[in-house]
Amino acid sequence: MTAPEPAEPAHPVRATGTIATVLADRIVTIPNALSVVRLIGVPVFLWLLLVDQAYGWALTLLLISGATDFLDGKLARILDQSSALGALLDPFVDRLYVVATLGGFAIAGIVPWWIAVVLVGRDAVLAAALLLYRRRGLGPPEVVYLGKAATFVVMVALPLLLAANLDTATTDALRPVASALLIWGTGLYVWTGVLYLRLAFGPVRRLPRRVGR
Repeated sequence: MTAPEPAEPAHPVRATGTIATVLADRIVTIPNALSVVRLIGVPVFLWLLLVDQAYGWALTLLLISGATDFLDGKLARILDQSSALGALLDPFVDRLYVVATLGGFAIAGIVPWWIAVVLVGRDAVLAAALLLYRRRGLGPPEVVYLGKAATFVVMVALPLLLAANLDTATTDALRPVASALLIWGTGLYVWTGVLYLRLAFGPVRRLPRRVGR
């Protein structure tokens, strides 16, 4: 699970993102199958977390999702199975997992609501900025690698917080570490969001909006 940092897609294709482009390209690939499995895992994760309160299984599913997220991008390149569907499906599932995890954690009382709102809100603002880029015929802004570090810290903190709620001998040791990582990662996440907005709105202000977009 990763936040929407501007970067090279896991499925690099010459896709416009239209339905016609997706249908005209290959659909049945191993990376796409992994993305579909991850998509199916979202409601299962929420059920384990909120209904069954099986935190151990929820943590296992969360870790498996992170592993398959890394794996499908690698396989797309190694097996030459990049596709237009993968270019759309992979980041969509990533975003869905982030929102589902933060929302589920907030409902379960694992993280404060304000942290979930701040993290999801930051991504929503950046998504709106990328939409402005597209309307002016621009590609995504330059990658801020500090943003990748912020995403990594947050994505490490969330499983650790869930692990800290398990009834194990390491619970007391994990909780302060996970909480510190979450607070640090949230601050860094917001700061890099500001940096992305500064990078984005410079070119946007200088270029007119494309007619018909």
